[in-house]
Amino acid sequence: MRDTIQSSLKTALKAGQAKEVSTLRLISAALKDKDIAARSKGNTDGISDDEILSMLQTMIKQRQESAKMYREGGREELAQSEDDEIEIIKTFLPEQMDDAAVADAISAAIGATGAESIKDMGKVMGHLKENFAGQMDFGAASGAIKARLLGQ
Repeated sequence: MRDTIQSSLKTALKAGQAKEVSTLRLISAALKDKDIAARSKGNTDGISDDEILSMLQTMIKQRQESAKMYREGGREELAQSEDDEIEIIKTFLPEQMDDAAVADAISAAIGATGAESIKDMGKVMGHLKENFAGQMDFGAASGAIKARLLGQ
């Protein structure tokens, strides 16, 4: 994952793609911050690919929120800039699961963990994050899991 990001940065630099370069530098900086934090906890290799995927999803979510706020404030050019960054970041994520696949994964996770109540939600989320990192929006999945465990 790291090599792919660095390779893409080099390619964008050579091609003179300013927006891609700036976004890839933001990704690299966030990755370095996460690696430093991991090293302080004794992990000399830095964060895993699953943690990188999670970091990229967080970056996308932050940009979606910013774009929404810019649009509400009438700043369409800034919102478009955030949207452009989202598209660049998405190139590093695996293909996202559709709603039906997410529902099936939730059902399987509930079955695999033996979850029966809302108290078991953490187990289900942990199972999903372990098996589907970068492939689904865990914020949306959280709401679906809660509804299923509450029997709605």
